[in-house]
Amino acid sequence: MIEGLFKVEGAGNDFVLGTGAWAERLATDAALVRRLCMRRLGFGADGTLALFPDGDDAVRVVYRNADGGEAAFCANGTRCTARAAVSLLDLPPHLIVRTAWADIRAEVDGETVRLKLPPPPSTPRRFTLETSGQTWNGWLLEVGVPHLVVPVPGDLGTLAIDRWGPALRSHPALGAAGANVSFVEKTGEDRVAVRSWERGVEGETLSCGSGVVAAALVWMALHGGTRLACDTRSGQVLYVEALGVPPLCPASLLGLAHILGELVPWKAPGHSPPH
Repeated sequence: MIEGLFKVEGAGNDFVLGTGAWAERLATDAALVRRLCMRRLGFGADGTLALFPDGDDAVRVVYRNADGGEAAFCANGTRCTARAAVSLLDLPPHLIVRTAWADIRAEVDGETVRLKLPPPPSTPRRFTLETSGQTWNGWLLEVGVPHLVVPVPGDLGTLAIDRWGPALRSHPALGAAGANVSFVEKTGEDRVAVRSWERGVEGETLSCGSGVVAAALVWMALHGGTRLACDTRSGQVLYVEALGVPPLCPASLLGLAHILGELVPWKAPGHSPPH
Protein backbone atom coordinates (compact mmCIF):
# COMPACT_ATOMS: atom_id res chain seq x y z
CA MET A 1 0.00 0.00 0.00
CA ILE A 2 1.23 3.47 -0.91
CA GLU A 3 0.77 6.03 1.87
CA GLY A 4 0.41 9.71 1.14
CA LEU A 5 -1.76 12.60 0.06
CA PHE A 6 -2.92 12.76 -3.55
CA LYS A 7 -4.90 15.00 -5.90
CA VAL A 8 -7.58 13.16 -7.89
CA GLU A 9 -10.46 14.17 -10.12
CA GLY A 10 -13.51 12.60 -11.71
CA ALA A 11 -15.26 14.52 -14.50
CA GLY A 12 -13.78 17.73 -13.11
CA ASN A 13 -14.89 17.10 -9.52
CA ASP A 14 -11.55 17.34 -7.70
CA PHE A 15 -10.50 15.92 -4.35
CA VAL A 16 -7.61 15.60 -1.95
CA LEU A 17 -7.28 11.88 -1.20
CA GLY A 18 -5.41 10.39 1.73
CA THR A 19 -4.19 6.89 2.52
CA GLY A 20 -2.54 5.53 5.66
CA ALA A 21 -1.96 8.15 8.37
CA TRP A 22 -3.27 10.89 6.09
CA ALA A 23 -6.59 9.06 5.82
CA GLU A 24 -6.91 9.11 9.60
CA ARG A 25 -6.39 12.87 9.66
CA LEU A 26 -8.74 13.65 6.78
CA ALA A 27 -11.47 11.52 8.35
CA THR A 28 -11.38 13.38 11.67
CA ASP A 29 -9.91 16.87 11.21
CA ALA A 30 -12.48 19.23 9.66
CA ALA A 31 -10.16 22.23 10.02
CA LEU A 32 -7.44 20.45 8.06
CA VAL A 33 -9.96 19.60 5.35
CA ARG A 34 -11.02 23.24 5.04
CA ARG A 35 -7.39 24.37 4.83
CA LEU A 36 -6.38 21.82 2.19
CA CYS A 37 -9.46 22.49 0.05
CA MET A 38 -8.97 26.26 -0.14
CA ARG A 39 -8.32 27.49 -3.66
CA ARG A 40 -4.99 29.34 -3.95
CA LEU A 41 -4.26 29.15 -0.20
CA GLY A 42 -4.40 25.35 -0.07
CA PHE A 43 -4.21 22.55 -2.60
CA GLY A 44 -7.72 23.41 -3.77
CA ALA A 45 -10.50 20.82 -3.98
CA ASP A 46 -14.24 20.25 -3.79
CA GLY A 47 -13.70 17.84 -0.90
CA THR A 48 -11.50 15.15 0.62
CA LEU A 49 -11.48 11.35 0.51
CA ALA A 50 -10.06 9.24 3.35
CA LEU A 51 -9.43 5.65 2.23
CA PHE A 52 -9.29 2.62 4.54
CA PRO A 53 -8.76 -0.93 3.18
CA ASP A 54 -11.53 -3.25 4.36
CA GLY A 55 -10.69 -6.79 3.35
CA ASP A 56 -9.37 -8.20 0.10
CA ASP A 57 -11.90 -6.56 -2.22
CA ALA A 58 -13.35 -3.57 -0.35
CA VAL A 59 -12.35 -0.08 0.73
CA ARG A 60 -14.13 2.26 3.12
CA VAL A 61 -14.21 5.97 2.32
CA VAL A 62 -14.98 8.96 4.51
CA TYR A 63 -15.98 11.93 2.37
CA ARG A 64 -15.89 15.53 3.55
CA ASN A 65 -16.99 18.58 1.60
CA ALA A 66 -14.70 21.57 1.21
CA ASP A 67 -16.38 23.22 4.22
CA GLY A 68 -15.20 20.33 6.40
CA GLY A 69 -18.62 18.76 6.81
CA GLU A 70 -19.00 15.01 6.33
CA ALA A 71 -21.44 13.86 3.66
CA ALA A 72 -23.03 10.44 3.19
CA PHE A 73 -22.15 10.09 -0.48
CA CYS A 74 -20.29 11.61 -3.41
CA ALA A 75 -20.52 9.64 -6.64
CA ASN A 76 -17.49 11.15 -8.38
CA GLY A 77 -15.57 10.82 -5.12
CA THR A 78 -16.58 7.16 -4.98
CA ARG A 79 -15.35 6.64 -8.53
CA CYS A 80 -12.03 8.29 -7.61
CA THR A 81 -11.87 6.11 -4.48
CA ALA A 82 -12.27 2.97 -6.57
CA ARG A 83 -9.58 4.09 -9.01
CA ALA A 84 -7.17 4.90 -6.17
CA ALA A 85 -7.96 1.66 -4.33
CA VAL A 86 -6.81 -0.32 -7.35
CA SER A 87 -3.75 1.84 -8.09
CA LEU A 88 -2.59 2.66 -4.56
CA LEU A 89 -4.01 -0.07 -2.31
CA ASP A 90 -3.60 -3.00 -4.72
CA LEU A 91 -7.28 -3.95 -4.62
CA PRO A 92 -8.82 -5.90 -7.53
CA PRO A 93 -10.60 -4.01 -10.34
CA HIS A 94 -13.99 -5.38 -9.24
CA LEU A 95 -14.44 -4.09 -5.70
CA ILE A 96 -16.83 -2.67 -3.14
CA VAL A 97 -16.60 0.92 -1.93
CA ARG A 98 -18.19 1.26 1.51
CA THR A 99 -19.75 4.73 1.82
CA ALA A 100 -21.86 6.23 4.59
CA TRP A 101 -24.87 5.78 2.30
CA ALA A 102 -24.40 2.22 1.04
CA ASP A 103 -21.91 -0.35 -0.18
CA ILE A 104 -21.29 0.53 -3.84
CA ARG A 105 -20.04 -1.99 -6.40
CA ALA A 106 -17.35 -0.56 -8.67
CA GLU A 107 -15.52 -1.73 -11.79
CA VAL A 108 -12.20 -0.12 -12.71
CA ASP A 109 -10.89 -0.43 -16.26
CA GLY A 110 -7.84 1.80 -16.58
CA GLU A 111 -9.07 5.38 -16.22
CA THR A 112 -12.74 4.38 -16.60
CA VAL A 113 -14.80 3.60 -13.52
CA ARG A 114 -18.37 2.30 -13.39
CA LEU A 115 -20.50 2.35 -10.25
CA LYS A 116 -23.71 0.42 -9.59
CA LEU A 117 -25.88 2.54 -7.31
CA PRO A 118 -28.86 1.44 -5.19
CA PRO A 119 -32.30 2.79 -6.05
CA PRO A 120 -33.38 6.09 -4.50
CA PRO A 121 -35.31 5.48 -1.29
CA SER A 122 -38.44 7.43 -2.23
CA THR A 123 -40.34 8.89 -5.18
CA PRO A 124 -39.20 12.35 -6.35
CA ARG A 125 -41.17 15.19 -4.78
CA ARG A 126 -42.21 17.97 -7.13
CA PHE A 127 -41.69 21.55 -5.99
CA THR A 128 -42.69 24.88 -7.49
CA LEU A 129 -40.31 27.38 -5.94
CA GLU A 130 -40.23 31.14 -6.25
CA THR A 131 -37.14 33.22 -5.63
CA SER A 132 -36.46 36.84 -6.63
CA GLY A 133 -39.55 36.89 -8.81
CA GLN A 134 -38.53 33.77 -10.77
CA THR A 135 -40.58 30.56 -10.59
CA TRP A 136 -38.85 27.19 -10.92
CA ASN A 137 -40.26 23.68 -11.22
CA GLY A 138 -38.05 21.03 -9.71
CA TRP A 139 -38.02 17.46 -8.42
CA LEU A 140 -36.27 16.51 -5.18
CA LEU A 141 -34.64 13.09 -5.36
CA GLU A 142 -32.19 11.48 -2.97
CA VAL A 143 -29.17 9.73 -4.46
CA GLY A 144 -27.15 9.33 -1.29
CA VAL A 145 -27.78 13.01 -0.60
CA PRO A 146 -30.72 15.21 -1.70
CA HIS A 147 -30.73 16.78 -5.15
CA LEU A 148 -33.17 19.29 -6.60
CA VAL A 149 -33.40 18.58 -10.33
CA VAL A 150 -34.48 21.65 -12.32
CA PRO A 151 -35.15 21.33 -16.08
CA VAL A 152 -34.11 24.46 -18.00
CA PRO A 153 -35.80 25.14 -21.37
CA GLY A 154 -33.28 27.75 -22.53
CA ASP A 155 -29.52 27.87 -22.93
CA LEU A 156 -28.03 26.20 -19.87
CA GLY A 157 -24.61 27.63 -20.68
CA THR A 158 -25.78 31.19 -20.05
CA LEU A 159 -27.75 30.41 -16.90
CA ALA A 160 -26.81 32.78 -14.05
CA ILE A 161 -26.08 29.87 -11.72
CA ASP A 162 -24.26 32.11 -9.21
CA ARG A 163 -27.57 33.89 -8.69
CA TRP A 164 -30.08 31.05 -8.84
CA GLY A 165 -28.02 28.20 -7.40
CA PRO A 166 -27.65 29.60 -3.85
CA ALA A 167 -31.28 30.74 -3.71
CA LEU A 168 -32.63 27.30 -4.64
CA ARG A 169 -30.02 25.35 -2.65
CA SER A 170 -31.21 27.05 0.57
CA HIS A 171 -34.89 27.50 -0.28
CA PRO A 172 -36.96 27.17 2.92
CA ALA A 173 -39.29 24.64 1.26
CA LEU A 174 -36.40 22.16 1.06
CA GLY A 175 -35.79 22.12 4.81
CA ALA A 176 -32.96 23.37 6.97
CA ALA A 177 -30.24 21.32 5.25
CA GLY A 178 -31.30 22.35 1.75
CA ALA A 179 -30.16 20.36 -1.26
CA ASN A 180 -27.72 20.25 -4.11
CA VAL A 181 -29.19 21.76 -7.27
CA SER A 182 -28.77 20.22 -10.73
CA PHE A 183 -29.99 22.21 -13.73
CA VAL A 184 -30.59 20.01 -16.78
CA GLU A 185 -31.18 20.78 -20.47
CA LYS A 186 -31.82 18.46 -23.41
CA THR A 187 -29.02 18.75 -25.98
CA GLY A 188 -29.70 15.79 -28.26
CA GLU A 189 -31.22 12.34 -28.57
CA ASP A 190 -30.54 10.56 -25.28
CA ARG A 191 -28.23 13.42 -24.30
CA VAL A 192 -28.48 16.22 -21.73
CA ALA A 193 -26.24 18.86 -20.21
CA VAL A 194 -26.11 19.24 -16.42
CA ARG A 195 -24.78 22.07 -14.26
CA SER A 196 -24.59 21.62 -10.50
CA TRP A 197 -24.51 23.91 -7.48
CA GLU A 198 -23.25 21.91 -4.50
CA ARG A 199 -23.87 22.46 -0.82
CA GLY A 200 -20.76 22.09 1.29
CA VAL A 201 -18.81 23.64 -1.58
CA GLU A 202 -21.34 26.48 -1.86
CA GLY A 203 -20.49 26.98 -5.47
CA GLU A 204 -20.74 25.48 -8.93
CA THR A 205 -18.58 22.41 -9.41
CA LEU A 206 -17.43 21.16 -12.79
CA SER A 207 -19.64 18.14 -12.20
CA CYS A 208 -21.59 16.37 -9.46
CA GLY A 209 -21.85 12.64 -10.05
CA SER A 210 -24.82 11.93 -7.79
CA GLY A 211 -26.50 15.07 -9.12
CA VAL A 212 -26.04 13.79 -12.67
CA VAL A 213 -27.61 10.45 -11.68
CA ALA A 214 -30.54 12.23 -10.01
CA ALA A 215 -31.01 14.47 -13.04
CA ALA A 216 -30.86 11.51 -15.42
CA LEU A 217 -33.34 9.40 -13.43
CA VAL A 218 -35.82 12.28 -13.20
CA TRP A 219 -35.35 13.12 -16.89
CA MET A 220 -35.88 9.50 -17.97
CA ALA A 221 -38.96 9.21 -15.77
CA LEU A 222 -40.44 12.32 -17.42
CA HIS A 223 -39.35 11.74 -21.02
CA GLY A 224 -38.65 8.02 -21.39
CA GLY A 225 -35.50 6.08 -22.13
CA THR A 226 -33.06 4.18 -19.95
CA ARG A 227 -29.67 5.62 -21.00
CA LEU A 228 -28.36 9.17 -21.06
CA ALA A 229 -25.06 10.79 -21.96
CA CYS A 230 -24.63 13.73 -19.59
CA ASP A 231 -22.33 16.59 -20.56
CA THR A 232 -20.75 18.28 -17.55
CA ARG A 233 -19.20 21.70 -17.11
CA SER A 234 -15.73 20.08 -17.24
CA GLY A 235 -16.25 18.99 -20.84
CA GLN A 236 -16.20 15.35 -19.74
CA VAL A 237 -19.21 13.09 -20.25
CA LEU A 238 -20.83 10.92 -17.60
CA TYR A 239 -23.04 8.03 -18.73
CA VAL A 240 -26.07 6.98 -16.69
CA GLU A 241 -28.06 3.80 -17.28
CA ALA A 242 -31.29 3.00 -15.45
CA LEU A 243 -31.17 -0.66 -14.37
CA GLY A 244 -34.95 -0.93 -14.16
CA VAL A 245 -37.85 1.47 -14.45
CA PRO A 246 -36.76 5.02 -13.54
CA PRO A 247 -36.69 6.80 -11.24
CA LEU A 248 -36.91 4.20 -8.43
CA CYS A 249 -34.38 1.74 -9.76
CA PRO A 250 -30.70 0.94 -9.45
CA ALA A 251 -28.47 2.87 -11.85
CA SER A 252 -24.98 2.69 -13.24
CA LEU A 253 -22.67 5.69 -13.54
CA LEU A 254 -19.71 5.51 -15.92
CA GLY A 255 -16.92 8.04 -16.43
CA LEU A 256 -13.24 8.84 -16.19
CA ALA A 257 -11.30 9.17 -12.93
CA HIS A 258 -7.70 10.37 -12.72
CA ILE A 259 -4.93 10.38 -10.13
CA LEU A 260 -3.29 13.72 -10.89
CA GLY A 261 -0.29 13.38 -8.60
CA GLU A 262 1.11 12.97 -5.11
CA LEU A 263 0.88 16.10 -2.98
CA VAL A 264 2.63 15.26 0.28
CA PRO A 265 4.24 11.82 0.57
CA TRP A 266 4.51 10.34 4.02
CA LYS A 267 6.21 7.00 4.30
CA ALA A 268 8.37 7.20 7.42
CA PRO A 269 7.00 4.85 10.12
CA GLY A 270 6.79 6.16 13.66
CA HIS A 271 6.42 9.81 12.64
CA SER A 272 3.37 12.03 12.43
CA PRO A 273 2.41 13.64 9.11
CA PRO A 274 3.41 17.30 8.85
CA HIS A 275 0.96 19.96 9.97
